Amino acid sequence: MVCFCSASGAFREDLLGFLAKRTELEDREARWKMATLVLDNGAYNAKIGYSHAQVSVIPNCQFRSKTARLKTFTANQLEEIKDPSGLFYILPFQKGYLVNWDVQRQVWDYLFGKEMYQVDFVDTNIIITEPYFNFSSIQESMNEILFEEYQFQAVLRVNAGALSAHRYFRDNPSELCCIIVDSGYSFTHIVPYCRSKKKEEAIIRINVGGKLLANHLKEIISYRQLHVMDETHVINQVKEDVCYVSQDFFKDMEIAKLKGEENTVTLDYVLPDFSTIKKGFCKPREEMVLSGKYKTGEQILRLTNERFAVPEILFHPSDIGIQEMGIPEAIVYSIQNLPEEMQPHFFKNIVLTGGNTLFPGFRDRVYSEVRCLTPTDYDVSVVLPENPISYSWEGGKLISENDDFEDMVVTREDYEENGHSICEEKFDI
Repeated sequence: MVCFCSASGAFREDLLGFLAKRTELEDREARWKMATLVLDNGAYNAKIGYSHAQVSVIPNCQFRSKTARLKTFTANQLEEIKDPSGLFYILPFQKGYLVNWDVQRQVWDYLFGKEMYQVDFVDTNIIITEPYFNFSSIQESMNEILFEEYQFQAVLRVNAGALSAHRYFRDNPSELCCIIVDSGYSFTHIVPYCRSKKKEEAIIRINVGGKLLANHLKEIISYRQLHVMDETHVINQVKEDVCYVSQDFFKDMEIAKLKGEENTVTLDYVLPDFSTIKKGFCKPREEMVLSGKYKTGEQILRLTNERFAVPEILFHPSDIGIQEMGIPEAIVYSIQNLPEEMQPHFFKNIVLTGGNTLFPGFRDRVYSEVRCLTPTDYDVSVVLPENPISYSWEGGKLISENDDFEDMVVTREDYEENGHSICEEKFDI
């Protein structure tokens, strides 16, 4: 009789264990089938989309226009502003870190809401990026907002570079190392990755990004031609349309001094008036009036050496008094901080991401300068992806399809049970 009881007790325990295991597996499977939203939350643009769909690149800020001072526009509502001259930006990020949570919440409410992604939080996981060495107070606020306010079912917080590295290793399975150069709005980060783990001792940050370049261009134009200090939106467009990276700075400087036809650097840019001309554009060379004035009523900016002198700051920050290394020098310095036997693998896997890498000539200049600074017996290869802005988002999309995605995330139950400590443990920020 005693034996029978103990046997039935053991059977009951096994059955309960089996049922618990089965419930856990069913929960995991349910989470596995959930939608995953990938959000590369940049300081200037948010790259967002479901892992099974396409990415959208949307301004991560709010705007106020000069004409409608009382109305605030969020994210891609920018297109609704009839006159974007003197546009006032309200940014959630300052100096690369998320500090204005009110603005960020409003942008996220808009992105997650009915106008955009109609997120069903009960049935959605999120992969979200944040800067390297993010402050722990910001990380805790992020956990609270994602789990407690929005109530996502599972969260993966990660650096954008880690997603880019994941994408690169997926495309190049034979490679074990790469160095990600992420030149964005606030900073340029240079981060070596080995087997998808970042090598913290060799991470370098250069305090030069797209924001600084646009501000410097505003100052040059305001000093030489026209007061444009309030025209952030327009001058950012000018920067994207006309600037390029010089392959020989001093030679281009000499060309910029020449008169007439010989000066191939000078460009005339037609500014928008937002009634007949909605978007600025470069005048074709054959239509340029090299001496005298234009007969048309268009407002023209004549741009010469600023076309290449502004992006040059990425290569020589000391040009404007920032005592830091340029990008090629920083890449070499970062790699030299790593074990010698690993160095050749990094030199042949340099990956460029972020908006500044779209300047014409950027990749070639990085390659030629790194090549000059590298031992001749090492191969150097610099890769510029087809779309460097959404490259890390695509890495996030791939991670969400991984078999071990389940082990990387923190679930809502984990968070409710353990609080911030479980996130600190799991996320390598």
